[in-house]
Order: sequence, then structure tokens, then C-alpha cells
Amino acid sequence: MNKVYASAAEALAGVVRDGQTIAVGGFGLCGIPEALIAALRDSGAKQLTCISNNAGVDGFGLGLLLATRQIRKMISSYVGENKEFERQYLAGELELEFTPQGTLAEKLRAGGSGIPAFFTKTGVGTIVADGKEIREFDGQQYVMERSLTADVALVKAKKADKAGNLVFRRTARNFNPVCAMAGKITVVEVEEIVETGEIDPDDVHLPGIFVHRIVLNTNPEKRIEQRTVRAK
Repeated sequence: MNKVYASAAEALAGVVRDGQTIAVGGFGLCGIPEALIAALRDSGAKQLTCISNNAGVDGFGLGLLLATRQIRKMISSYVGENKEFERQYLAGELELEFTPQGTLAEKLRAGGSGIPAFFTKTGVGTIVADGKEIREFDGQQYVMERSLTADVALVKAKKADKAGNLVFRRTARNFNPVCAMAGKITVVEVEEIVETGEIDPDDVHLPGIFVHRIVLNTNPEKRIEQRTVRAK
């Protein structure tokens, strides 16, 4: 089975459509599948629910899809860098499901592992727990959280072999493996593709069983979200 596609557009062809739930890896602008996000915008798919820790920034990352009004709902942990997101949400044009960061990661990991729900102390006694089951274990209260799965997962990795085994680079690993696990179809954007067997099994961060399509992007922009420098 050939998992390598010639372009991001080809990798998404026949995969994305209106009304889907899309999980997108990365943290802020670090480790986001920028070419796949741009291809998703160009596909014209709309009424999307996007699961992503962040919502990009204006004009980049998921900000591209917000600008074209293709996202109906965001399931996120942090959205503070995007003014268009703020405008749409306050105007009632965009749904938002705020989720604590660790809970969001576990929702995706659990979904990818076939676990339908789990209990966590995070959010007990806050609006996060409103309408959810609360149960006591060993004298402590826990809130039940349902896991998350996605129709399609878009992820970014440093390297893949042709079987889809992935290696991530440092913090760019954030949310990418769990998004890949949670997707029914996972499309990965990588900076390098090698022959199957060239990656030492001990170096594989995510096995190829979770990956369905691969696209090469050798020159990603890797934009910095907040540049901070010291005064001379």
C-alpha cells in the first residue's frame, strides 16, 4: 500500500468533506501541519468541527480556516492569539468547547485507544464539570469526560518512512501523536521521507499503523508565534 502522495491537495482528495470533525496537531504554531491546513482551506470543506489545542493566528494555521468561515466549532484549550476567532465567538458565529489542556490530550489519547470515557479531578467544582457525571473515588471527586475521535487527523512530523512510522522533533511532538491516534484517517506532513526500515524501531515515536497518507513538505515556514528577545 502506497501511503506517499505528491501534494497536500492530493493527500486530502476524497478524504475531507463538509461537516467533518478534524483533529489538528501542534502547539501554538509549533508542529502544525501548515501545508495540510492550507490544502484543507483550498478544498472548500465547510461546517467543520476542529479539535486543536490552539486556533492558530490571524492569517496562519487554523486562522486560515477561520478567515474563510469553514469552521463551525472549535474544541480547544487556548485560543488567545486569534482576533478573528474572538470576533466570531463573541458575535455568536462560532461554537467553542473549552477543554483543559491535559484533559484535551487525554480525550484524544483515550479515543485513539478505544476508551470511551475516563474520570479526572481536573475541572471538578468549575463550569467544566457542568452537566457531567461526578463520581467519588477514595474520598475524592472526579468528573467523567468523554473521549474524542475525529473523521480526519492532520499531523506534522519531522520524518516518516514509507510505511508511515513517524519521528517528531522535540516540542513539535505536542498533540501530534494523540491526534494521529484519534483520527479514523490520518494524514501526516513530514520534512523527510526515508525507505521503510531506515528508522531504528527504538526511534519510532508513532507506529505506521496509525498513518494512512503521507505528504512531503521540505520547506515549512515554521512561523514563531511570539518572538521574545533580550535587550542588548
